[in-house]
Order: sequence, then structure tokens, then C-alpha cells
Amino acid sequence: MSDALLPIDPGARRAILQAVEGLAERSTATLARLVAHPSLLGDEASCLAEMEGLYSELGLSPFRVAVDPAKLDNHPGFSPPLVPYAPGRENVAAIHRPRETKGRSLMLQGHIDVVPVGAADLWTTPPFEPSVRDGRMYGRGACDMKSGVAAALMAFAALKAAGLQPAAELQMAAVIEEECTGNGALAVMQALGKPDACLIPEPGQRLLTAEVGVVWAWVTVTGKPVHVSHKLSGISAIEAAFIVSEAFRAYEARMNEPQHRHPAYAGDNHPINVNFGTIEGGEWNSSVATRARLGMRVGVMPGYSCRQTKADIEALVADVARDPRMAGTDLRVEFRGFMADGAIFPETQGISQAISACHREVTGETLRPTAMHALTDARFYRLYQDTEATCYGAEGENIHGIDEWVDLASITEVTKALALLVAGWCGVEAA
Repeated sequence: MSDALLPIDPGARRAILQAVEGLAERSTATLARLVAHPSLLGDEASCLAEMEGLYSELGLSPFRVAVDPAKLDNHPGFSPPLVPYAPGRENVAAIHRPRETKGRSLMLQGHIDVVPVGAADLWTTPPFEPSVRDGRMYGRGACDMKSGVAAALMAFAALKAAGLQPAAELQMAAVIEEECTGNGALAVMQALGKPDACLIPEPGQRLLTAEVGVVWAWVTVTGKPVHVSHKLSGISAIEAAFIVSEAFRAYEARMNEPQHRHPAYAGDNHPINVNFGTIEGGEWNSSVATRARLGMRVGVMPGYSCRQTKADIEALVADVARDPRMAGTDLRVEFRGFMADGAIFPETQGISQAISACHREVTGETLRPTAMHALTDARFYRLYQDTEATCYGAEGENIHGIDEWVDLASITEVTKALALLVAGWCGVEAA
């Protein structure tokens, strides 16, 4: 095992691993309970209430942590929210405290919010009716990342079943808005004490080394509506929006040039993506469109500020507005949702070495270092708290797509690794 971990008695290790095996059915049932909640943005309340119950079943005392923009607005990690923080949307946290502290504290955090299902008619089974087929559970959020939340719960349950408990503070939290702002995780980080490390069981059995930042922006084009019979005298906002997209494609190409890449992405030809995720526009098939609105996600290289990316976008939109093809249009840009910097997660940090060792013990395999093209809530702990952080979770596919699924056997593997991590990082004492 790693020097980053305390030694675990061989008998205790066997008892923990056997307990995880014995909890397999409970793990699947727990995941199904979570997936059944359509915890889309603004509708997370029922899933958060479920998490309160699940923490209570473990003998913990859950409590709520609200997102208060008035308290967080000046924090560099805060992102402009998309919807209000209504009652019922508060994050849920729980803290185990030992009788005697022997090891180091740890945060196990996961998000319960999920992205929209897309075209529900394309799913083999309804996205919020969890279905187990061929060793996989299908459903929106099954992989990203309710599987990780379930694994963290079962890791703690396995220690209890083995007659043990962490010998250091173990923080656990279920947060909102990982998929659009990260403000839930930021609020929890600010409210709870600083842990020695944070592990987020996001999907993927990998060794996270880096992640990009993200800026969300909306560009609204206003044209000149006329009857289609007079099309040449009008200006179509929809057609003008294509000119805007051309400019952002050129920006994407520039930001992927070698001189703009962080060393963590030196061998990666396309780490920065500009995605047009939504488009709204027009009002009638026989009318030249008045307005079109493009919603986009712009990647940010670590070391290149999201604020600078925001300025780049504003300058780009201003430049497009001067294009002769845009004469007669009006362009506006607004920023809501992600305003997030990228982060680096050194392979040498203790938590990375520790989870690598636990994974190797459980599977016999070595975690592959990975610089992600996406971002996670782990960035907050690295960037703003100087806390070691990483991600490690179950395997699956089609996250953000159709027929999202997670491999149930990999959840068991991850649960074993997390249970060994808690035991070795925090130490153990009799429950």
C-alpha cells in the first residue's frame, strides 16, 4: 500500500472487503432510489430529501447547507446562477467524528443534479425508471454521478458492517449544480471545516491530473423581420447566428494551438472545446427570423483565467458585430452559469497516491493518468482551499447522452477502494 495510508490490520481489511460484497444488493437498490428522482436543475428537492434519509440510515446526522449568493458573490469561484435558490434546494451534508483522532480528515462529496434527458423517446427504457440489464443500470444520472454517491454511502456502511468506523473526521455531502455552476460545492466547502483531502467519486477509474475550466455564454442576435416574400429586404437572425458560430469555431482552433496548451495537455491536440448546446430562434416559418439565441460552453485552459476568457468572448462578439455581413443586426452577450477556472491535480499528492494504491489492491491494475476535457467540483478544494483533491468512480457510458449506464461490478470495485481509502486515510476504531 501507499505511504500515504495508515496500515490496516489484515483481518479488518478482509472484513471490510467482505462487507462490501455483502452490500452489493443494497448498493444497487440505493442507486435505483437515487436515479428514480428526476433531479434536474431546480428540481433537486426530492433527491436531497432522499439523501437525508440515506445519511440517517448510516447513523449520521444530516444537515442542510444553503447556497447564499449574497455570501458567495465576491468569491472567485462563484458562478452566476441560472435559477433562484428556492427552499428545498439546500445541499445535504453529514459529518462523522471519531472518539479519538488517529488519522487525517477526508471529504467524500458527490453531486445529485443531472442534465436533461434529451429526446426521451430515444431511450430504451424511461430515463428516470432505473433498469438493470446485463450487469448495467440504465438511467439518467446512473453513472454521472449517483453511482459515486451510492459507492461513498456503501463504503461507510461497509466499515460499520465490519464493526469499524473512521478514526478521523469524515465529511460527506450531496451537492447541487455541479453541472452548471458548482455553487453547491462552493457553499459546502465554505461552510464546513477544511479537510485534509477531498475525493469526489465522479465516473471513471482514472488518476485525475488536470481539468479544464468552463465559461457559459449566450449570444443573442436581433435581425430585421419581414414577410418571406420580401426576404432580401430583411435580415435573418438565424442565418446571422451561423456567422457568430464561425467566429467561435476559429477561436476554438486558436486556443488549441500548441503555444496555448498547459504542459498537462502537451500531447493533446484538442483539449479546448466550444460547444453550441442550445439554440432558440425565429417565430414563424414564413417570417424572416427576428431573434436567435446561441447558448455555448467555452473551455478554458488551466492557467488561463475564466475572466480572460469572458473578455475574449466579449471582444469576439464585438468583432463579429463589425463584420459587413452583420450590418443591420444587433448582438448582445450575457454570462450565466459556469465561470470556472481549470485546475491541476499532481500525481504526487497524497490523496492521488492513496486512491491509486487502493485501486491497485482491489483490481490489480494501475490507474491511468488523465487530463480531462471537462471540469468537476474538485477544483474548488485545489484552487481556493489548498486542499488535496481528486476524482475516482465507476465505469459507464453515455453520460449526457441517450441510455446512460453504469457497470454495477465496477461500483463494487470502487466501493471497495473507497472503503480501504477511508480506513487507510482516516484510520479506524471500533464502531
